[in-house]
Amino acid sequence: MDAVRRSLGSCVRAVRASPRPGQGREPPLTVHHLNQLLLVCSLVLLVAVAAVRISSRSGLPSLLVYLGIGIVMGQDGLGHIRFDSAAVTQVMGYAALVVILAEGGLGTKWKEIRPVLSSASVLATGGVAVSVGVTAAGAHYLVGLDWRQALIVGAVVSSTDAAAVFSVLRRIPLPSRVTGTLEAESGFNDAPVVILVVAFSTAGPVEHWYVLLGEIALELAIGAAVGLAVGFAGSWGLRHVALPASGLYPIAVMAIAISAYAAGALGHGSGFLAVYLASMVLGNAKLPHWPATRGFAEGLGWIAQIGMFVLLGLLVTPHELGDDIVPALVIGLVLTMVARPLSVVLSLTPFRVPWQEQALMSWAGLRGAVPIILATIPMVNGVTGSRSIFNIVFVLVVVYTLVQGPTLPWLARKLRLGEKGEAADLGIESAPLERLRGHLLSVTIPEESRMHGVEIAELRLPSGSAVTLVVREGKSFVPLPSTVLRRGDELLVVATDPVRDAAERRLRAVAHGGKLASWLGSDGAETGGSPTGKR
Repeated sequence: MDAVRRSLGSCVRAVRASPRPGQGREPPLTVHHLNQLLLVCSLVLLVAVAAVRISSRSGLPSLLVYLGIGIVMGQDGLGHIRFDSAAVTQVMGYAALVVILAEGGLGTKWKEIRPVLSSASVLATGGVAVSVGVTAAGAHYLVGLDWRQALIVGAVVSSTDAAAVFSVLRRIPLPSRVTGTLEAESGFNDAPVVILVVAFSTAGPVEHWYVLLGEIALELAIGAAVGLAVGFAGSWGLRHVALPASGLYPIAVMAIAISAYAAGALGHGSGFLAVYLASMVLGNAKLPHWPATRGFAEGLGWIAQIGMFVLLGLLVTPHELGDDIVPALVIGLVLTMVARPLSVVLSLTPFRVPWQEQALMSWAGLRGAVPIILATIPMVNGVTGSRSIFNIVFVLVVVYTLVQGPTLPWLARKLRLGEKGEAADLGIESAPLERLRGHLLSVTIPEESRMHGVEIAELRLPSGSAVTLVVREGKSFVPLPSTVLRRGDELLVVATDPVRDAAERRLRAVAHGGKLASWLGSDGAETGGSPTGKR
């Protein structure tokens, strides 16, 4: 264990910074060190994966376990690894945040956030301004921080975390307006918050608030334009270029999303907004091999979260937190009981959102990795009291996540916001058949799908498409028009290029509306196929 700790500490110091003049050079990273580092990292990942299962049962976001792993490995824990580079943490945190936002955007359903786009945008901008002002006032008058420090704290803790929110809400079906608003808000509010924290952490006084607002609006506009342009261009290219291997599609999608961040940031816009919007466009573009791409992105997102939280746990020094616990609790109380509810009420009341939904969204403003990462910005810029700011934010995130996380499902039930589960959407994977000018659609029928009990003929697929194979309980067979579909069946559907989208729309319509989908007007388009599906 001592050897592993020494080698890991050597690796951390080597990555953290180059040696200063007059100091001895750290030993080079050898293959032996690499072997020990890989062993430690793999064990950390395995523990983190097991923690996801534990957190899903307890209702606690897994981020707390990841932070705990970092603390145990740190200088006050069993590992005794000394790591104090806020600059490295900030850079690595930004990189992880880009991946997390990309994964979140890819999983965002446009049909859920489209009705609430306006209200979520107001909550992510105007609501942030209200939250920053109220929290900063509380930090100044109740805790005694000077105005710069108070504004930094107010801005840092005003960003919500989608991963933390949905890790505890995923077990309860909620109205789409609630989930859509929370998801869109958490994706949008990172951008203005980052701009505010950077502005407040810059040396010198913050003058001319209207100039700052103009800069924020300009950066958001540039980021949105870049993100949408990259997203649409990338989705068009992936839909019209058949790559030689299915494993290249996930790599291409993530590369396009990350390029949106880089282009937006280099263009003096909001790279975080750019990557989220580009990923959302890609995620709703019905790209080939989508389930594989989604799984790849989700895996990268988990790795980014684990690495980021472990690193943040290493950076914190527990024995230094004592003096900042009470200020953190006071500021957190102002944020949770006053600032967040006020921002929700002022932002959502004009959109006639029911008070029950406003109450849940007020309590669902969980903070996760983003505030702790943003708290490193004043440390890097040398702001007076920045270490205390970091400690306050760290304690606030941990304590109020412990309080809010387990109580969110209970509150949702008390407010009667849980809905009966809707028919599960189909997972349709499309593999392009370039030479045959067609597509092979792989369809799995979920447990709650209304496609259960429907005959093949009643699918009424458009002319040019057909169900060619059914896999049931490990056995495959060629179906007849009278074959009745069952839960858990896997279908292979061949569709020509012109009718590929119509065939997919029809399959989803039947999955939601059953055999009467066309009578209910839910197929979304004329199928043009015969009732029997014969050609």
